[in-house]
Amino acid sequence: MSTEQLHEAMRLMLLSRAIDDRLIKMQRLGRVGVYGPVSGQEAAVVGSAMALDPRRDWIVPASREQPAWLRHGLPLEKLFAIYMGKLNYSVIPDGVNLLPRQQSIGAQLPHAAGLAWALKIRKVRAAVAVYLGEGASSEGDFHEAANLAGVMRVPLVFLLINNRYAISTPVKKQSAASGFSARAAGYGFPGVEVDGNDLLAVYSATTEAVQRALSGGGPSLLALNTYRLGFHNTSDNPSEYREASEVSEAASQDPVERTRRLMTEAGIWSPAREAAANQEIRDLVEEAQKLASGYPRPGPEAVFDHVYATRPRRLERQRTERVDGIE
Repeated sequence: MSTEQLHEAMRLMLLSRAIDDRLIKMQRLGRVGVYGPVSGQEAAVVGSAMALDPRRDWIVPASREQPAWLRHGLPLEKLFAIYMGKLNYSVIPDGVNLLPRQQSIGAQLPHAAGLAWALKIRKVRAAVAVYLGEGASSEGDFHEAANLAGVMRVPLVFLLINNRYAISTPVKKQSAASGFSARAAGYGFPGVEVDGNDLLAVYSATTEAVQRALSGGGPSLLALNTYRLGFHNTSDNPSEYREASEVSEAASQDPVERTRRLMTEAGIWSPAREAAANQEIRDLVEEAQKLASGYPRPGPEAVFDHVYATRPRRLERQRTERVDGIE
């Protein structure tokens, strides 16, 4: 990474932490339904996102890759609108190569394979990066997507973020494999284990996988090994299934602190620069929340909007019956 890229990556990780803090508080106040923080996984998310070209490549997210969405072009106020349920104002803008976040575990994976296949059929030189947790790799959707991707040699990068828990289920109860990257061999493409707390290692591995996809080499699976420092989401109590000593040990590898130390030792980061970045971030978060809060609540018609480019007659009839009360 260049110095400029490192500055961008550090700012994104700090922004991610600020967003986590704000949306968790909003959830506790009843202004957000549920929220899954990124805390502890920032290097895995940001390092991989930095290897993508937003003008060319696509991101298919799971549910906690917020800094990647922003880096790819999603406006911050739309991110807040998503979590605040302002459906009509959380639509991904035209020209932003991003699919909607997916709360249903693994359901985004066949979509990603289909998107990558479509790009190949159309001879569009672009890569698709799909995020998933290690728990999602136990779903049937993963097998179907990986098998199709391998057979058709589509330009797809599976970014498997192994944070060691599928909600409360530890890795040892999820898989007997030596590592999650080993699963790739069964589908005919390479898999790589990566230190997911090392920003540069993630960036390097993802860059190589993207270049492989663009050159016609087919898919790759990157197992980005990290740790979820906080809860799975705001409905979770991780102290029920994790020891405090385990969390403390993992915190010693905090990716934000590791990146801060790396950049400081290189002479390209300082407390003064970070203070200035944090002030800018506070202003951005405040303004985004203010804008999203001002959006009106969606009416019943929002359930039917933004599903099809042109609504089929069946759905149009249902919309009319629901909105206008016409039998």
